[in-house]
Amino acid sequence: MAERDLVLAVDCSTSGAKAVVFGPDGRSLSSGRATFTMAKTPEGRHEQNAHDWWRTTSAVIAQAMAGVDRTRVAAMTVTHQRETFVCVDAAGEPLRPAIVWADNRSVPQVEEFGSDETHRISGRVPDITPAIFKLAWLNQHEPAMLRSATRVADVAAYLHWRLTGRWITSASSGDSLGLMDLASRQWSPTLCEIAGVEIHQLPEIATPGTVIGAVDGAVAEQLGLTPGTPVIAAAGDGQCAALGTGVSDADTMYLNVGTALVAGYVSPEYRWSRKYRTVLDAAGQGFLLEAFTLSGAYLITWFVDTFAPALLAQGADPSCAAREQDLEAGAASVPPGSDGLFTVPYWNGSQTPYWEGNARGTVLGWSGIHTGAHFYRSILEGSAFEVRLQVEGVIADTGVPVRRFLATGGGSRSPLWSQIIADVTGIQVDICAETETTALGAAMMASCAAGIHPDLRTAAAAMTRTVQSIAPQPAVAQQYDELYKRYLTIYPVVREICQR
Repeated sequence: MAERDLVLAVDCSTSGAKAVVFGPDGRSLSSGRATFTMAKTPEGRHEQNAHDWWRTTSAVIAQAMAGVDRTRVAAMTVTHQRETFVCVDAAGEPLRPAIVWADNRSVPQVEEFGSDETHRISGRVPDITPAIFKLAWLNQHEPAMLRSATRVADVAAYLHWRLTGRWITSASSGDSLGLMDLASRQWSPTLCEIAGVEIHQLPEIATPGTVIGAVDGAVAEQLGLTPGTPVIAAAGDGQCAALGTGVSDADTMYLNVGTALVAGYVSPEYRWSRKYRTVLDAAGQGFLLEAFTLSGAYLITWFVDTFAPALLAQGADPSCAAREQDLEAGAASVPPGSDGLFTVPYWNGSQTPYWEGNARGTVLGWSGIHTGAHFYRSILEGSAFEVRLQVEGVIADTGVPVRRFLATGGGSRSPLWSQIIADVTGIQVDICAETETTALGAAMMASCAAGIHPDLRTAAAAMTRTVQSIAPQPAVAQQYDELYKRYLTIYPVVREICQR
């Protein structure tokens, strides 16, 4: 029988699922990926079909397992988009579409129920992203449905049920619902009352890094796994991304340039502040202080899908990656500051530090000289200005200087965007070698649970590495210092208009 030295990690994200088989050295041996859709409305609602989570997850696992000897896979695990949830009946059938983290229908509920007390208990600034306020919306608008739900499940709990038959989630996954008392790692009766749910409707909470069950026989055969393969409780995508970067030094933050733009700092002690949100770290022992905006690569995808066909030459390669490369080449020829064009990237409301769900994107400074390349660069610059704003808040609160980013996510593969972030923040950006850093972090947890590595520190040393360091350019950084001062004045001026 082959040595059981591999682990399988699934990342069920906002736009699709990925499955990656990793070796003990953190290198990917086989993978699969598939996408699913999200329904959006002009009012800002974002919904998905939970069946799509399982459909794509099962498909990508089968793809990944087709390339390896299944008897070598010691364990599997799941990481996932956070805050998103689904209400299901006793048979596990969704009672309505799942509500996604980017959904902003709950602005009135944030205003009604959000408080310093909810912040202190959950670690989350009252905001549209955690599920608690969306559940409060359901309690007011769809109360019969919410009362009839047998389970209210995060993505991890739903997929764990499909894999093992258990409604169970990791503490570092379930905390994203905003219903957990972070100090006790248990569901909070106070927060559940606000949400209008009973604790028995919520999943069982598992300790991160522990075995929660085994893949069912028939399901295992469908997926190409050995029946009885252990399933390990992992964490949400943000926590796993942080772990997958290998971040550990006090002067280092991880920077996830993904659908959302998240800068995170590891803290051994529980802190809460409006300058960031606090979540459990992947292992469930410490905490991540996360400053973020929802419009990261989400905004790039929106721009490419909306404008690229009109901006690029006829006959250009129609693939999304090729279009982004062509747009990036044009944006690279535009000088810092985009010739006076500023973009405030609040397409999905504002998070750190304003926390205002009614905030909207602003593009200021248009003139006849501006092109699509200017607009594209101004989006990259606006996102970088937000990173600086986020990091300055964390530094001000903790007193710890940040000298290096460990960058991950699809956006970190953009040389121009990474350089702009380095120049705007004045902080070195080190690019992680593994593109699927979120899946890698989950795989590190599975490798420890399976005995491949003795602990996460050893796993990080063996499985993580960087491929490039991007240093700030002093002359450009000086230019951006002046531009950043101007940028900071924009949203306070347009805030009242957005609120109206």
